[in-house]
Amino acid sequence: MIILQANQVARLFGADVLFENIQMEIDSHARIALVGRNGAGKSTLLKIIAGSEQPDAGQVIRNKNIRLGYLAQNSGLASEETVWNEMLKAFDSLRQMEQRMRQLEVEMGQIDVTSAQYQSLLKEYDQIQHQFAENNGYGYENEIRSVLHGFQFGAEFYEQAINNLSGGQRTRLALAKLLLQKPDLLILDEPTNHLDIETLAWLEGYLQAYQGALLIVSHDRYFLDKVVTEVYELSRQKMRYFKGNYSKYLDLKAQQLASEWKAYEKQQEEIQKLEDFVARNLVRASTTKRAQSRRKQLEKMDRLDKPQGDEKSAHFLFDIEKASGNVVLQLTDGAIGYEETILSAPIELDIRKQEAIALVGPNGIGKSTLLKSIIGKIPLIQGQLHLGTNVSIGYYDQGQAELNANKTILHELWDEHPTTPEGDIRTILGSFLFSGEEVEKPIALLSGGEKARVALAKLSMNKDNFLVLDEPTNHLDIDNKEVLENALIDYEGTLLFVSHDRYFINRIATKVIELSETGSKLYLGDYDYYLEKKREEAELKALLEQETTQTKEANTAGKQSFQQSKEQQKQLRSLKRKAEQYEQEIEALEEKITELELAMTLPENLANHQALVELNTSLEAAKEQQEKLLEQWEAIIGELEVIEDATN
Repeated sequence: MIILQANQVARLFGADVLFENIQMEIDSHARIALVGRNGAGKSTLLKIIAGSEQPDAGQVIRNKNIRLGYLAQNSGLASEETVWNEMLKAFDSLRQMEQRMRQLEVEMGQIDVTSAQYQSLLKEYDQIQHQFAENNGYGYENEIRSVLHGFQFGAEFYEQAINNLSGGQRTRLALAKLLLQKPDLLILDEPTNHLDIETLAWLEGYLQAYQGALLIVSHDRYFLDKVVTEVYELSRQKMRYFKGNYSKYLDLKAQQLASEWKAYEKQQEEIQKLEDFVARNLVRASTTKRAQSRRKQLEKMDRLDKPQGDEKSAHFLFDIEKASGNVVLQLTDGAIGYEETILSAPIELDIRKQEAIALVGPNGIGKSTLLKSIIGKIPLIQGQLHLGTNVSIGYYDQGQAELNANKTILHELWDEHPTTPEGDIRTILGSFLFSGEEVEKPIALLSGGEKARVALAKLSMNKDNFLVLDEPTNHLDIDNKEVLENALIDYEGTLLFVSHDRYFINRIATKVIELSETGSKLYLGDYDYYLEKKREEAELKALLEQETTQTKEANTAGKQSFQQSKEQQKQLRSLKRKAEQYEQEIEALEEKITELELAMTLPENLANHQALVELNTSLEAAKEQQEKLLEQWEAIIGELEVIEDATN
C-alpha cells in the first residue's frame, strides 16, 4: 500500500532551481535511501516530505491515517525530564489505557457483580485489556530498556536529566524516542552521526526488523547496504530511482550510463549520416525530394541529450617530502585520560612504515584522546612514547579546530606556505573543488563538508610521512569519501586513523587496534577480519564459560574431573610452546629484515640494479612471512588468554 507520494515537487531560490519535477512513492514497508552530493537538496526534500516545509511547486500526498516521524540532522532531544520519564512519553496512549484499567478495577470492586453496570464496566475492561496486550502494554518498559541499551544508555542514565547530557547523547536519545514511538513512516537524516560501530550494528539490526516504512539519508555505505532495498538519487536538480541496496545502485547506475552512451552515440551516427545526405543532395534536382525527406526526418527526431556522468569530484594525492625509518611510532604501557581518570590502559603500539592502522572502540573510550596524546596535545597519564627516525606527523582534527575562522580559504593555506605562488595555492584548492571567488570565502561561513575539504587541502600541502586522522570522512559525501580513500590507498607514508565508517576501514586498514578499558588489542587484517575474529572470540568465550559453569557445578557436587583439568594444563603448555616458537621465528625474521634494509643502502648495492632487485625481493618475502607468523602468533595468544581467564 502506498502511504506517501511526491508529485512534481520543486524547491526554488528566486531564479535558481535546487530541484524540480521530483517524483517519489513510498510503500508501507519501503526501505528507501535518498543519496546525492552535499548541497543537492536531500535534507530540504526530507523536510518537504515530512511536512515541516512546503514545496514551491508540486505536492506531497500523505495517507491520512499514517503516523510520520522525522529526525533532522544532529537534532538533539531538549527536555527537562529524566531519560526514563522522557522515554515513557512514547507510550502515553498505553499508559492512559493502563490507568483506565486500574480505575475500572476499582469501580468493579465496589458494585454488585450481577448488576448491568458491572457487566458494562467488564465489557469496557475486556476491550481495553485486549488492545493493551496487542500493543505490548505488558512489555513496553522492557522495550524501553532494550532500546536504551542499544544506544549505550545503561541503568545509571535513567534518572539523569536530559539537559545535563552531551549533544551527542541527546541526539541518540532523540532517535531512541522516535524508534519507540514506531511511526508508520520513519524519516531519518544522517542517523548514524555520533554512533560508534557497536551501536551502528545494533541500529542496523533494529531497522531491518522495523515494521513501518523507512526513508533515510546517510553517507554510511555499509549501513545503507545492510538496511535499504531502494535508492533515489538526487543529482543535477533531478531524481532517479534504482531498485536494490547501495552497491546494487552503483552497478545499475554504471549500466544505465553505459546504455545511455550507446544510444546517444548510435543516434549521433544516424544524425551525421542524415546531415551528410542532405548536404550532398539538397541542391541536385534528381535527389532534392529525398534530401528534403531526410531533413524532415531530422527535424522530427527526438534528440537525446549527451549523457552526464558523475558530478565533479575532488581529485588529490598525499605526497611525502621525506621517507621515515622503518619504525614510525612505539608506545609501551600507555595510559590515556584526563587528570586522574584513566580511560584505557595498558596501550601497546608498534607502528611500522607504510602500515595503515584503524583505531576502533566505543564512544568515550579515548580514541581521539590517544591521537592527541600521540601528537603532543594531551599528555599521556603513563607510558613511554617513541617516534622513529625522520617521522613528520600530519594531523586531521574531526572538529576542524585547526582552521582559523577569521581567515579566508585562500589565506588558510597561503599563510602557512607564504613562499608558494598564489596561482599554485589556487590550483591546489581547485583540486578540492574551490575555484574562482569561492577561495575568498571566510572559514566561518563554510559548511561542515567545505571545512573538511579545506582541512584535507592543508594536510596535502604539508607532505608529512605519518598521517594521524580523526574521523576524516565526517561531513564528506560518498563520492568525496571515495576520492579520499583512493588518495590514502596510494599514499606512501604511514596511517593511523579513527573512523566509524566501516566501509572506509575495510578499504584502508591493514591492521585494526581495538581500544577498551583494559587497553589495546591488535587484529592483523581489515574490518571484516576484525569482525570475524571478534565472533570467534565470543563463541570461544561462551563455550569456555559454559564449560567453566559445568566445572563449578561439578565442584559443588564434589565431582571435579581431574582428567579435564589435566587436559587444560596440557593444552596450555602446548600453546605456550607454540607461542615461544613463533616468537623466536618472528625475532629472527625481524633481524633478517633489518639486515636486508641495511644492505640496500650500501654503496655497492645502490650502484648494482640487479642486486637491489634481488634484495628487495628477499625483503618483501621476509615481510610477508613475518605477517603470516604474526597472525598465527596472535591467534595462539588469544586462545591462551581465553583459557587462562577461564581457569583462574
